[in-house]
This record gives sequence, structure tokens and C-alpha cells, in this order.
Amino acid sequence: MTSRERAQKIFAILKKEIPDARCALNHKNPLELLVATILSAQCTDKRVNEVTKTLFKKYKSAKDYATASPKTFEQEIRSTGFYQNKTKSIINCCKKLVENHNGQVPKTMEELTPLPGIGRKTANVILGTAFGIPGIVVDTHVKRLSQRMGLTDKKDPDKIEFDLMELIPQKEWTLFSHTLIWHGRQTCHALKPDCPACRVNRLCPSSTV
Repeated sequence: MTSRERAQKIFAILKKEIPDARCALNHKNPLELLVATILSAQCTDKRVNEVTKTLFKKYKSAKDYATASPKTFEQEIRSTGFYQNKTKSIINCCKKLVENHNGQVPKTMEELTPLPGIGRKTANVILGTAFGIPGIVVDTHVKRLSQRMGLTDKKDPDKIEFDLMELIPQKEWTLFSHTLIWHGRQTCHALKPDCPACRVNRLCPSSTV
């Protein structure tokens, strides 16, 4: 069985196992998703959703973020961790949105990745979830699972992304990412994967059963 065949078998099983896999960050528009994704670095989605529940009521536009008081904003997002860096990224990113994109979140990788705080992972979250443009999101779960499942031998997230792009049909890239993320949260945990309960253990070279 080739890596492509195994990856697609794994995906087919997990799609049935987790039919409602989706982005867990609460948002109503691309700007909210951008902010939430930056906040999610080294932080749980649950915590981010608690913070943004209040944050999104106060900040409605890119200009609102661009003109925010850094000290005030730091305290508003403090519980997400790394709040000083995240404050700089969000405020500076939104300044660029106002200056270069009429306050709107762009729809291409080429326009997103030069923005402060936006790497390929964040860009793919925005493109796939907000705009329906397929992309492989390599977060901590996708990185861990794709390595355990033998779908890549790379360590760099960008290289992992390109490996996975070769294994899964393009139209499925976003759903594939969400499915692996949910499987990582529910079953294939970082410290103690629940291999006996895993529906794809027979296809996983790292399985202990």
C-alpha cells in the first residue's frame, strides 16, 4: 500500500468516525477568525473562545484593532498566554489590513503571509474556513498525527504541509486537517495515545495494538 492509499483510507475511516469535524474557534467573519487564530497559538481553543466572546463585542473592524491601546489589549487577552507578542501581531496586522487592504482580510496565501503574525498555518485556517479555499493546516495535532501515521518524515510544518498535499485530493485538504485535529484531541493524544480505541490503528505504524 502506498502512502497515498494509506492516507486516504485513514481519512475515509476518520470522516465517518468524526462527521462534524470543523474549526473549533468561534467567529462570525474572516477578521474574527484571523484574530482568534493568532490568539490560539500555544493556547486551547476553549480559552480563546472565552476571551473572544467579550473581545469581539468591543472590536468590530480592523481599524478598531489597529487603533487599540496596546496596554489595554494586553490585559484583555492576557489569559491566552504570550499576550505581549500576540498584541503586537494583531494590532500591526490590522494596521496593514487598513493600509493595504481597505480593512478587509485578503483571500490569497500571497497576500496573507506577509501580514504580521500570519504564517502558512494561520493563512490556511483563514482560507479554508472563512473563504472555502482548500488548505492543509499543520498545527500541533496534524504535525504529531501525520508523523505517527507515517505520512511524513519531516519536522518543519511547511514541509509537512507539502507532503500531505501530495497524499490527499485538494478539495479535501481543509476537512482532512479538521478531521486529524479532532482525532488528535479525542484519541491520539500527545502523551498517551489511546491506540486500543483508535479506529485506524491497523493502518498506523505507531500503533501499540
